[in-house]
Amino acid sequence: MTIRAVVRGVGHYLPARVVPNVELESLVDTTDEWIRSRSGIERRHFAAEGETTSMLATHAARAALADAGIQADDIDAIVLATSTADLTFPSAATMVQAALGMTRGFAFDVQAVCAGFVYAMANANALILSGQATRVLVIGAETFSRLMDWTDRTTCVLFGDGAGALILEAATGTGAPSDRGILATDLHSDGRFKDILYVDGGTSTGTTGHLRMAGKEVFRHAVEKLAETAHTALDKAGLTSDDVDWIVPHQANIRIIEATAKRMQVAMDRVVVTVQDHGNTSAASIPLALSVGKTRGQIKAGDLIVTEAIGGGLAWGSVLLRW
Repeated sequence: MTIRAVVRGVGHYLPARVVPNVELESLVDTTDEWIRSRSGIERRHFAAEGETTSMLATHAARAALADAGIQADDIDAIVLATSTADLTFPSAATMVQAALGMTRGFAFDVQAVCAGFVYAMANANALILSGQATRVLVIGAETFSRLMDWTDRTTCVLFGDGAGALILEAATGTGAPSDRGILATDLHSDGRFKDILYVDGGTSTGTTGHLRMAGKEVFRHAVEKLAETAHTALDKAGLTSDDVDWIVPHQANIRIIEATAKRMQVAMDRVVVTVQDHGNTSAASIPLALSVGKTRGQIKAGDLIVTEAIGGGLAWGSVLLRW
C-alpha cells in the first residue's frame, strides 16, 4: 500500500480590474504589439486598492473548498506560496486560516517567488506522506503589481495579480505510475544567480523595493532548467514525455513556454496556456492555470500533468501528478 496526495478540489480568483496592454501605453514607453510579440501577454488583472494578497488567496481557497465539497475545518494545514504577503509577519496563510474560520490545524507561507507553488506542493505532499496531515490546502497568491517600477518598460508590463488553490488529500495507491495523485517532485535552487531576478527592497533597505530582472539571462536559465527538472520528475516515476497529457507551466512568457515544450518534445496543444489573460502572476500562475484548465475542460480525471516553474533565487522545480 502506498499513500498518495490526491487532488480533491481546485479553484482560483482574479481581481475585477482587467488591464489590457493598450492601457499601459499611457504609463510607459511601450505598445500592445511590443508586449504581445515579446511575452504573449494581452491583458492582466490588478488588485484594487486595499485588496491584499491574503484576500485573493481566501477567495481562491473558498472556490477550491466548494469544488471539493468540504468545509474549512476539514483541512489540516494551509501552505501558501507568495512573495507579496500582506505584512512581514504574521504569514498570509494564517490570515487565510482566520478568514476561512478554520479553528484547527496549522498554516504557513512558502517563499520561492515564481517557483513557490511547486515548492508548496512538494511540502504539502511531504506533510501527507509523513502522516502529519490528511488534507492540505495549497495556495499560490500574489499582488505583484505593487512591486513594479513603472518607469521600467521591460518588467512592469509582464506581471499581474491573482490566486489559485488546490486541495490535496491522502489516498491509498498501488505504488504504480497509474496511481492518482502526486507521483514525483523535484526541487532546486542556486543562490549564485540572485542578481538576475530580485526585488531591491526589504529589511536591509527599509523599503518595499521594485522588481529587477535581467531578462535574457532569466530566459536562458529558464528554458534549460525547466525542461531538465520536468524530465527528472518523469524519470523518478518511470515515465516519459510521451506519457504526459498536459504540461501546466509557470506562465511567465510564451517564448519560454514554447521553448520548454519543444525541449520536452511535447506539442503545444498539450500545454495549458493562460499567460495571454493573466500575465506573470508568480506563485499564483500554476494553480490559476490548473483551475482554468479544468474549467475549460482540458484537464480531466486520470490525466498525467507536469507542472514546472523557475523564479528568483534562482529557485526551480517540478511536480508530476495524475489528476
